[in-house]
Amino acid sequence: MKDARLKATAALGALLALLTPAPALAHIGVALGLQSGILHPITGLDHVAAMVAVGLWGAQLGNPAIWVLPIAFPLVMALGGLLGMSGVVLALPEEAVALSGIVLGVLVALHARPQLWIAAVIVSVFAVFHGYAHGRELPYAADPLAFGVGFVVATGLLHLCGILIGLLVRMPLGERVIRACGAAVGCVGAYFLLAALGAIG
Repeated sequence: MKDARLKATAALGALLALLTPAPALAHIGVALGLQSGILHPITGLDHVAAMVAVGLWGAQLGNPAIWVLPIAFPLVMALGGLLGMSGVVLALPEEAVALSGIVLGVLVALHARPQLWIAAVIVSVFAVFHGYAHGRELPYAADPLAFGVGFVVATGLLHLCGILIGLLVRMPLGERVIRACGAAVGCVGAYFLLAALGAIG
């Protein structure tokens, strides 16, 4: 009887040992995906500059653009991320990301005020390439959903930073500070575009 119980206990222990790695690996995959998704937007200066510029421009334009642009960007970016993960090929993604910094930076520096739908289209077109770049770099064995959630959340926080800086427009000299930030974003974009084209090392 004791032998039977020992064998049953041993068999149960072996079964649990076999089952344990599966959920552990799944948990690691989710953690890796979420962490990587959050880090991807904030570890690339070209991405950071463009995403902050979206918030800046929205704040400059005021309601409803202050909310529409920062909401449209991560939503469309998620679609771009799916394209990158699925292996779809988009031409010149690095150049497009760098160009987004130039265009958005110039728009902020000039305090451009197009119609809301035009501003939303501009932001959304660039969002596709930002999302594509992130999706294409999805780490091996990472959870795609967690990765997507991570970079959408990080992007939203970067937009919020831009909005908070953009609120300086209500203060004396605030508009000049915001325009200077736009010019800085444009310079960052120009640097990365030259780097992507191989003009600088």
